[in-house]
Amino acid sequence: MYVGRDMTELSMMKKSEWENSELAYFHHSLQQMVPYLNQEGQSVHSEIVKEIENRGGLTRQEADYTHGTKTIYD
Repeated sequence: MYVGRDMTELSMMKKSEWENSELAYFHHSLQQMVPYLNQEGQSVHSEIVKEIENRGGLTRQEADYTHGTKTIYD
């Protein structure tokens, strides 16, 4: 279950200020609804994808005993 800021709060912020878990969660959610998104929804999803790309993806460079290399938003 996602625990974090909702889209209402995040929409007031730059994508560069979002946490990786927020980008991962909303990317996954919007990706599943792509065929049903209007132009504004597609634009938001595109901005999220661009921010993920700007950050070099959502994987961590190294794992430790408490975290893997994949960003988890649950």
